[in-house]
Amino acid sequence: MPEFQLKTKPKQASGAARVSIPAKKKGKNWFTRLNAWLHLWPSIVSGLILVFVCLTGTIIVYCDELLDFSAGKATHVSIGKEKVTSDQILGAIYQADSNLQISEVVFFQDPSRSIRVRAFHKESEKLNFVYVNPYTAEVLKVDYTGHFFYITAHLHSNMLMGKVGGWIVTISTIIFLISCVTGLILWWPKRWTKKTRQDSFTVKWKAKFKRLNYDLHNVYGFYSLLLCFVLSLTGLIIFFHPLGELIVESFGGSAEHMEKVLPKVQEEKKSVDFAQLAYQSLEEHPDKKNAGIWVYDLKMIGAYDFRMGVNGLKSTENLKHVVYDRYTGKKIHVEQPYIIHEEVENAVWQLHMGQWWGQFGKLSTFLAGIIGTSLPITGFLIWWGRRKKKKRPVRN
Repeated sequence: MPEFQLKTKPKQASGAARVSIPAKKKGKNWFTRLNAWLHLWPSIVSGLILVFVCLTGTIIVYCDELLDFSAGKATHVSIGKEKVTSDQILGAIYQADSNLQISEVVFFQDPSRSIRVRAFHKESEKLNFVYVNPYTAEVLKVDYTGHFFYITAHLHSNMLMGKVGGWIVTISTIIFLISCVTGLILWWPKRWTKKTRQDSFTVKWKAKFKRLNYDLHNVYGFYSLLLCFVLSLTGLIIFFHPLGELIVESFGGSAEHMEKVLPKVQEEKKSVDFAQLAYQSLEEHPDKKNAGIWVYDLKMIGAYDFRMGVNGLKSTENLKHVVYDRYTGKKIHVEQPYIIHEEVENAVWQLHMGQWWGQFGKLSTFLAGIIGTSLPITGFLIWWGRRKKKKRPVRN
């Protein structure tokens, strides 16, 4: 958001009129000075970290589309007659590579789409996406591209420095959140005139670099303000679990996850085919593009919880939970507070990942990420240019 408004020495224009940076406001009170200090110095100190965090977050926005692109032809197959069982799917993957630890399976409404399986490799410790033919159980591709986004996500959250890195990122995020608020106060004109509206909402692309840089910080900082605020706030909610629980409870949700009230595993009983239940759920909900199920926790839970919607790397768009008893295949009714818990948590991730309104939401978040990445840079250049400004010579 905007830095201090800078004052430049008036020069006589030769030819076309020159554009200067708006003059500083005179007679600042203590609140204005404090607001300007809070906007400037914490951002200067955390500037490099904020650039890094915003940049890595921006890269992740289109991870789902890039994963599909990386998978190539493996995402689609020729439509067959009968679909394979979950045991055949998992068996084919383990046969292809016994070191793959499967965590998620996603089934698609589109009959030509292959099954997408998320798995970690025991030896390489890399995240993989495995694509399986739903009619033959043939493993079409094991794609390691997902590991790039896995690393990028951890760089974004803690710079691969564990708890210490997490706190560094969090403190920088708090500073960025404060900068959004103080920047709006600095941006707000004292009087709304034709000139102040033009200065506040338009970039003068033909101006000299100093003024252009100021406008990029001031104008685009305002346009991205709301999304930058939301991205910062959701990041803090994800990091501070008590804050997340407070928000969940404020919406009427339970403090506990839904898995706490689901039936426990009964090893003596035989599980039904979850692939068949996934396709049954998709048939009952034709508006949902896919059905995802986490299988890593099936060692503890005696139920199949399908996340219906558009399953992404970290969240599900248009989410609906459909839960079945693992041993009878009958639907399980889950109390609303536990559903609310999952939906609120998912909504927070949707807002943070840009998966809140289809491609419009992603594009908006991507552009806000680019602007957010640039703000510490343009802000620093404004401060540096003012710092290096020569004092006027004293006249006798």
